[in-house]
Amino acid sequence: MHYSALPIADIPQSTCARLRGIFFDIDDTFTYRGRIHPEAFDALWLAKRHGLILVPVTGRPAGWADHIARMWPVDGVIGENGALYFAFDEKRGRLVKRYTIEDAGQRKLLQARLYEIFYELKSLVPGAELASDQAYRETDLAVDFREDVHPPLSLEEAQRIKHHFESHGASAKISSIHVNAWFGTYDKLTMCKRFLEEQKGMRLDDHEEEFLFCGDSPNDAPLFRYFTHACGVAGIERFNDASLIDSYPRYVATGEGSYGFAEILYTVLEKKRGG
Repeated sequence: MHYSALPIADIPQSTCARLRGIFFDIDDTFTYRGRIHPEAFDALWLAKRHGLILVPVTGRPAGWADHIARMWPVDGVIGENGALYFAFDEKRGRLVKRYTIEDAGQRKLLQARLYEIFYELKSLVPGAELASDQAYRETDLAVDFREDVHPPLSLEEAQRIKHHFESHGASAKISSIHVNAWFGTYDKLTMCKRFLEEQKGMRLDDHEEEFLFCGDSPNDAPLFRYFTHACGVAGIERFNDASLIDSYPRYVATGEGSYGFAEILYTVLEKKRGG
């Protein structure tokens, strides 16, 4: 499946003028080759100073979400592919934590079952390893196929990992670096809606055209499909296969990762100012 997207430079000024917030992926969208480059972080701060609602939406773990919610210029973080969101309450000076599965005991039991499925998988896909951030996860299990494993696994092997978890009744998504698996029907989009309603008193369905989403990989597909003004960084074409991703962004940057993210934010902020 080949897709065509408009360059981010073509996003209408009228869209940018109405913009109230940006949801964005982290790995290979906000980062580049595993690091956050200053162009992206500077752009994030600029967007914050312009009063935009900023929310990373990631497959990364609860432990990372705790840090990001406290330390980055964001309004909250959606982690583990929609299993949770954390937001720092500046007035009270404390972290607010919300989970799709509220019972901690149930989360542990379901995660234990995912470990059992993973150890079955090890003999089926040699080289598959737990992600290095697995120790900081509270709900899901992440299998590394191209972050720290050497040599990296192929996208075909990532699909085999995904299908193995699904054959056991789990949900599974392929990101740019991991295959994430969990029990439940939630995804990134469901938690975006809950976050905005609980933290900002807004129904996303009523304000969808006032928000952008930026992403780069198959687990972003529900958000690409939902947001009218979805944006991708360059490099999304590596997933140009209908078996991996069935929805693509409307706009695309010329830069990859951090550089594409900064390109998107600077473009929309300039147009928002009337430039």
